Amino acid sequence: MASRARTKYYILKKGRHVSIYTGRSPRQAALKAATRGVTEIKLRERGRRNKDRTYSVHIFKGGRQKVTLGSENRPDWLPSKVWKPRVNKVRVERVKTLR
Repeated sequence: MASRARTKYYILKKGRHVSIYTGRSPRQAALKAATRGVTEIKLRERGRRNKDRTYSVHIFKGGRQKVTLGSENRPDWLPSKVWKPRVNKVRVERVKTLR
């Protein structure tokens, strides 16, 4: 039986503000960031370097849209309108130093 992938931590810097999002993949963390309204998403995995001593920065373009849920598919505590995130991966940059 294959073991499940562990949760990874991804760092999003916006000016001096630092946010940490969790997920098994960069896309999962980017979806969480897009749900909170971030559009330019640059994520770096915390505590990980590549073999050539560079960092991988995953760049996404994201957004969110308010959608209406049907009453048959949602529990009572969930509101009828929720945010649905969308992200597209633009590229992966390799940087030597962190800013």
